[in-house]
Amino acid sequence: MIKKSTLEKVIRDDLAELWSILNGDEKRRIVESFTTHTFKKNQIIYAEKEEPEYLWCLLKGKVKLYKDGIGGRQQILRLIRPVQYFGYRAYFADEPYVSTAAAFEPSVLGSVSMDLVKDLIQHNIKLAWFFIHELSRNLGGSDTKIVNLTQKHIRGRLAEALIALQESYGYEDDGATLRIYMAREDLANLSNMTTSNAIRTLSGFVNEKILIVDGRRIKIMNEAALRKISKFG
Repeated sequence: MIKKSTLEKVIRDDLAELWSILNGDEKRRIVESFTTHTFKKNQIIYAEKEEPEYLWCLLKGKVKLYKDGIGGRQQILRLIRPVQYFGYRAYFADEPYVSTAAAFEPSVLGSVSMDLVKDLIQHNIKLAWFFIHELSRNLGGSDTKIVNLTQKHIRGRLAEALIALQESYGYEDDGATLRIYMAREDLANLSNMTTSNAIRTLSGFVNEKILIVDGRRIKIMNEAALRKISKFG
């Protein structure tokens, strides 16, 4: 159980953008409602068709949002990084979840009741604009991804996925190894291709000395070339 003072510090430091637009009473209500959760690797946070109840915030770890397609094949829609918010769109749309959220690695998350969020929004126009901005930005990103996944060739899609991973999670201390270790199947699901195509495309990048691949560890040796493939692929 996290002490109230410690919890308030976690929220204030990690959720500063949201925290700054709340007044004293609103902050108190958030702290009293805020609950922390730990999830194991691949553990489901919420599932498609469930009714939304919480605003989720990733405090530590990595989370994937995905949807099951034909034949049970997953399509990874978005990867969440600390400290991003998610899980609230379905509540605002008054519909069940249309995707599933799962921990990509051992993760710590915080949750706040969406009923409380709704009540705060009704009395705080800045908070309303905060969520309008978040939803609009996510919608724009989804539109761009749809175009890229349907129009880019395989090399361009995989290059874009690798660049997105770099921009979301950064590099290890060596300045080249991605700070996320993904199975080939997950890379394929993120790039909208078969696992065999992902493996062949990765091998092609290795032969071109763009990447070094060691198991699930991917080291980007020529980021400029990868970005060029992503842009024009």
